[in-house]
Amino acid sequence: MRLGFILGEIGSGLRRNMSMVISVILVTLVSLTFVGAAFMLQKQIDVMKGYWYDRIQVSIFLCNKDSASPSCAAGAVTDEQKKNIQTLLDAPDIKQYVKNSQFETQDEALQHFHEQYKDSPLDGSITVDQLQASFRIGLTDPEKYSIFQERFSSVPGVDQVVDQRKVLEPLFKVMNGATWFAVSIATLMTVAAALLVATTIRLSAFSRRRETGIMRLVGASKSVVQLPFILEGVIAAVIGAGLACVALWAFTKFAIQDVFVPANPGVAFISVAQVWWVGPILIGLSIVIAGLSSWLSLRKHLKV
Repeated sequence: MRLGFILGEIGSGLRRNMSMVISVILVTLVSLTFVGAAFMLQKQIDVMKGYWYDRIQVSIFLCNKDSASPSCAAGAVTDEQKKNIQTLLDAPDIKQYVKNSQFETQDEALQHFHEQYKDSPLDGSITVDQLQASFRIGLTDPEKYSIFQERFSSVPGVDQVVDQRKVLEPLFKVMNGATWFAVSIATLMTVAAALLVATTIRLSAFSRRRETGIMRLVGASKSVVQLPFILEGVIAAVIGAGLACVALWAFTKFAIQDVFVPANPGVAFISVAQVWWVGPILIGLSIVIAGLSSWLSLRKHLKV
């Protein structure tokens, strides 16, 4: 009987305050969409780091006739210097950090350049003498780049040592900045959602203050009186959280998987499966926000 009464009160409250309930749903939808976007953007960064860092190489570029490095003062790299560099790479103190390595000649570098810029005006502007031969080294631990920088940067025949991670770091910094922006917006919207839920429940309780007074007179406990109001806010917030999950799923499926992935086959993207672990977090967060804000509002304004 008590459960039926509580459910009836919840239904009645939702019908009476439909416009405010819709407002709670919409604000919760927007705020938790930003929260979910922040989670998923950070996951995207982790996926890309895991994908690219595993493929990052250290490139030891060798001197050509145009190199200005002090170690290239004698001119282009000689065969003897190449052998010396290979010997250093095979030394036990360096080889332990090498996952794989390959030597790229100037002719191969030119071929790769043509492949990369085949539709660009740059394609015919570079000659083989302008490019550099290089050792391309995959690392067992990308964090150990400094070892190669210190060991090879001053070796005769070496122009420069380049860590590909430096190319990716600016991208990750931008994405991290976007994450913090999304978190900031999500925080503001979450506070707005909590205030709106509290206001909605307070107005609902005020409009039904006569009923709650009668209920207390006939012996209803505070929890029985307050529970329908709290559940009204929770239900509206959970609906908003569910819609936020749908929005994130739709963006991941139709934008990322159906558009970005085919257009960028060499980039690792998050999958729809990521939504399934973000969804429960958003729903749980909506319950906490709505339940806590409703309870605090009732405790302060509903005198029963």
